[in-house]
Amino acid sequence: MIATFSAPPLQPAPQYSIGDYIDRLLSGGTLLPNTPENLLEVVGVLHAYGIVLDAYAINLQHIANTQFLNLFPIFKYFDGKISLKKIVKHLWHDRINYEYAEYVMRTMMWHGGGGLDAYLDSEAFLAYCSPAIQAKAKTNPILLVFNKLFPDYLPEQVRQLAYYSGLGQFWRVMSDIFMDLSATYDQGKIKTIDQVIELIKAGLVANASKPIVYKVTISGTEYDILPQEAELSFLFDTAVPYVESIFFRGTPFFGTISYNAQAHQIPIDQGHFDYGALYADPLPIGGAGIPPTLLMQDMRHYVPDYLQTIYAKSVRGKDDVRVQLGQSFQKSMFCVTEAAVRGLMPFPADTNNPKEQTANRDYLNGWMKRLFQSRMNLIQ
Repeated sequence: MIATFSAPPLQPAPQYSIGDYIDRLLSGGTLLPNTPENLLEVVGVLHAYGIVLDAYAINLQHIANTQFLNLFPIFKYFDGKISLKKIVKHLWHDRINYEYAEYVMRTMMWHGGGGLDAYLDSEAFLAYCSPAIQAKAKTNPILLVFNKLFPDYLPEQVRQLAYYSGLGQFWRVMSDIFMDLSATYDQGKIKTIDQVIELIKAGLVANASKPIVYKVTISGTEYDILPQEAELSFLFDTAVPYVESIFFRGTPFFGTISYNAQAHQIPIDQGHFDYGALYADPLPIGGAGIPPTLLMQDMRHYVPDYLQTIYAKSVRGKDDVRVQLGQSFQKSMFCVTEAAVRGLMPFPADTNNPKEQTANRDYLNGWMKRLFQSRMNLIQ
């Protein structure tokens, strides 16, 4: 006689509306459910991400500051510390993948938005960068010829260098926030997802008005590219455009969708892009040649022991650690996005003023409409 086995019926996944998420946020809840495993995943992956961001930030600012209008920056990933050992490790690919940092920088520049983008399109920017270009071209015949034949080329290169610097300064702050989070958790002071979000929000608010400035030194003379007078600041001119460009819009990866305009596989309006980190399926990031694979590859070297233990207990163990890192990373990015949303809320969430309550609901409704199309429902 053959024994029969009846599997327990699957429970339907909970379904939430936009109003449910708004009520949750206004009552002190979080988008990512507060569970012990979610907490370990978020803190652990942000620990690894903070270490990698530190390296990315240093290298981006190194390129902006020391490779100004160097058209062939062969050693740009070496942070000015060139040695035979580093060259061998680089060629052997035993290194941080700075290519991913540049990919993010170019995506952010392409989507634009915020004060940094507006300033780089202004006459004031051209007035500031022109003396630096002239000074650099003065001793470089190739740049001199380029500037004569193509007068828009070098200013565009300087715009890109400004994004190198701006993103580097933004990531410098975020790396410090994530490492502070990790240290606070290790001290036993972080026990909930809400506390994670509050710490990140406090870091964003504390650095909100931090100036974003950029200057280069050419032949002993300093030249402002992003001067104090431009009044660019951390939150509104780098953080908010970063969230919009990288978390929401992003870009479809080459090879997964056609960029051919006649194929109509990507939106004509960049505002309708939804290929950002909050929308991405974590599985494809394990595929070869897709840029986020490089980030996961970098982070896997710095995963703390408690997170490695969780991954080791999964169905595939550590064999698909990059995919698991991608899933944990996506959860952490929902926490960072929520911290930004909370930090920009027009009034305190617990206000008793009816007008302020309405304003908060309207504000959250705009965010939730966009987030509702992301993978938010899948992480509940």
